[in-house]
Amino acid sequence: QVQLVESGGGLVQPGGSLRLSCAASGRIFNINVMSWYRQAPGKQRELVAAITSGGSTNYADSVKGRFTISRDNVKNTVYLQMNSLKPEDTGVYYCNAPIKTLPQTVVDAWGQGTQVTVSS
Repeated sequence: QVQLVESGGGLVQPGGSLRLSCAASGRIFNINVMSWYRQAPGKQRELVAAITSGGSTNYADSVKGRFTISRDNVKNTVYLQMNSLKPEDTGVYYCNAPIKTLPQTVVDAWGQGTQVTVSS
């Protein structure tokens, strides 16, 4: 089965930076959009950033100017460069992608999540 695996989370001080990676593996035919979500305890999961295979991006207002999403279509990997981190950025970050495993079959795949903690 297809899988998304995140890495790169950790504990950083306010103002620090982290780079998250998410690699898709398994039977993959095509991935049009890859996204990053985050969720804090007791709060709803929210979209952080998204990117299409053509490079079009979308960001939550709260992260514009600080986060940058990118992807490597050959490696089926999406990245999230996070700069000027704030305590409110703390949460579990998940990558998401509707993955075509066959021309007519789409799987809504989610990663296992990686913890990002911003604290002094």
